[in-house]
Amino acid sequence: MRVTRTSSPSPKPPESQVPDVLGPDLRVLFCGINPGRASAAAHAHFANPRNDFWRLLHAARFTPRVLDPDEQFELLKYGVGATNAASRTTPGSGDLRRSDFDGAAERLEQIARQLRPRWIGFVGKEAYRGTFGERPELGVQTRRLGETQLFVLPSTSPANAAVPWLERERWFRELAGRSSGLPLRSAARALVLDPDDRVLLVRFDWPRKTVWALPGGGVDPGEAPEQAIVRELAEESGLRDFELGPQVWTRTHWFPDMAGWGGQTERVYLVRTDAFEPVPEWSAAQLAAEGIGAQRWFAPEELAGGELLYSPRRLPELVRDLVACGVPASPLDVGV
Repeated sequence: MRVTRTSSPSPKPPESQVPDVLGPDLRVLFCGINPGRASAAAHAHFANPRNDFWRLLHAARFTPRVLDPDEQFELLKYGVGATNAASRTTPGSGDLRRSDFDGAAERLEQIARQLRPRWIGFVGKEAYRGTFGERPELGVQTRRLGETQLFVLPSTSPANAAVPWLERERWFRELAGRSSGLPLRSAARALVLDPDDRVLLVRFDWPRKTVWALPGGGVDPGEAPEQAIVRELAEESGLRDFELGPQVWTRTHWFPDMAGWGGQTERVYLVRTDAFEPVPEWSAAQLAAEGIGAQRWFAPEELAGGELLYSPRRLPELVRDLVACGVPASPLDVGV
């Protein structure tokens, strides 16, 4: 729900019925908009059982298990804290007044200066807008509070049902990767097209989701991205005799899944080849260790008309544009 901004007078906000979960040098301080009735009754953050916050924390690997709201102070063990932009309890965020956010920006700035969290993650655009009086986009913000970086996540409220779970999880995972303090791994991938413009994709089987992605992987130390593509295509699909085309896309993807890395930056190269039956040089056990379950060709109409999850997310549109318009003059940043 959006914050109702009125000039109606209101009394001084009461003390919050939900305590702050604060500590020094936090990895992320999550900032909700205000306590709802379920949270006020439980004296705990995000206590509505239909709120996805605690499940998303676990899915993004901020916590090793799904914590219950009454375990909120366990967050500090994992470098995580929680607060709210406004303190007054309301049935919904739409019942808030402008004055409920008086002093919110100053209070967060004081927390940032004294406790120095690396990131503040606003849970919902309205938490950020209520605090700073400006409408944000999701993701990293240009504004900082001292050295603390700011990030806006989708609301986890059941009232935000229009945003599906996978989209919410994606933003939580990005914040997890960015806040890890770990570097990005260099990776290379191939957009493999046959004469009929079919694209070769690899199926990755992860917990709770299946993703179809371009073949490729990490660049080994001392290896050029072009060399990595040759090696990866042989390992994953058995393709060796091909001419490597130009780099067409680039992609930066933050996520918490790889030990020692906060995500990866990818270079995507075009490979035009005759149709072939993929026969990986890797064993089934090696493929399974990488999460690879299968691979196959997708015709353009099949790619565009399916309900599958792709990586990058806009893959059908990106392939369509490249086939129609040709190789871009410079590599295109394709997002996540």
